Amino acid sequence: MRRALQLAASGPWPDPNPRVGCVLVGPDGDVVGEGHHHGAGSPHAEIEALDAAGAAAQGATAYVTLEPCSHTGRTGPCTEALIEAGVSRVVFAQSDPNPDAAGGAERLHEAGVRVTGGVLSEEAEALNARWARTVQLGRPLVTWKLATTLDGRSAAADGTSQWITGEAARADVHTLRATRDAVLVGTGTLLDDDPRLTVRMPDGGLAPRQPLRVVMGLRPVPPDARLWAEPGEVLHLETRDPRRALDSLWRRGVRDVWLEGGPTLAAAFLRAGLVDDVYAYVAPALLGEGRPAVAGLGIDSIGDVQRLDLDEVVVVGGDVRIHAVPRAACQDAAGAATTDAAEGGSTTDTTNTTDLLAPAAQRR
Repeated sequence: MRRALQLAASGPWPDPNPRVGCVLVGPDGDVVGEGHHHGAGSPHAEIEALDAAGAAAQGATAYVTLEPCSHTGRTGPCTEALIEAGVSRVVFAQSDPNPDAAGGAERLHEAGVRVTGGVLSEEAEALNARWARTVQLGRPLVTWKLATTLDGRSAAADGTSQWITGEAARADVHTLRATRDAVLVGTGTLLDDDPRLTVRMPDGGLAPRQPLRVVMGLRPVPPDARLWAEPGEVLHLETRDPRRALDSLWRRGVRDVWLEGGPTLAAAFLRAGLVDDVYAYVAPALLGEGRPAVAGLGIDSIGDVQRLDLDEVVVVGGDVRIHAVPRAACQDAAGAATTDAAEGGSTTDTTNTTDLLAPAAQRR
């Protein structure tokens, strides 16, 4: 099972599917096949291992990091493939938290296959913790990144913000941004800062894999915006509603969003309970006046303060990076009203979710 976990760890994240590894061991104790899942649409780990084993899978034991699926999605059910191959026993680590795919253990048992579950389950659950969280929430995870002075300013009074933090902190942002599959800003930030929204390597070059660059808001994306000149896909979501935006991204297969919008967009996501992680880069500097890091949250009393649980504090160059997680009370604000996020204002957005993908925002 430890070998299966090693294989699983080589799979991609973010991805709509979990990372899964499989090792087939013959009756004599020899490994006859290995496999791991390479991402949505590709063969599952069990199928890859069965293909590698061929006829040697007959009578073998399959060690799988996740309960084999029993449903038909882009690929067929792994349970049926294991049964047809003559596997005599299946040992899995984590039960499948996805209700659409669960039930594999029961199906295998009904077919006469011996089943053992829960082996190294904690390790398997840790490997797929973010994926399992997306299944639970039914939406992409959202990480809000902010850069601020000690007095909570994200820009000076004249609107300038480059650079509050130092070079090391900015490089650290690119490292973390690369672990998400979409980076999101509002049209306000786009028009003010004209960001590229790319992931860059330490040498300044572009990383080989670029996240989806998403702009959210009703104002048009200028045709000469710098993000159009970079490789990869740009998407304009013509909505001000964070929930509609996340629903649209979820349907596109996005599972982990890096939120870099301004204070109004950040406040909208926070008020809706749609922030799962916060990375705050704090510079030892003071502005006194200027744009706050986050706009109004509807909090009038200290008793209503939104508290976060501190996970990590790291010195990055001359700045401090704080990783914190909003408490469950914030996460469970499922019914919270959302306000205009990307452009300010208070008008409720009524855009149909099926119309969010602006034609001008397709790959160029």
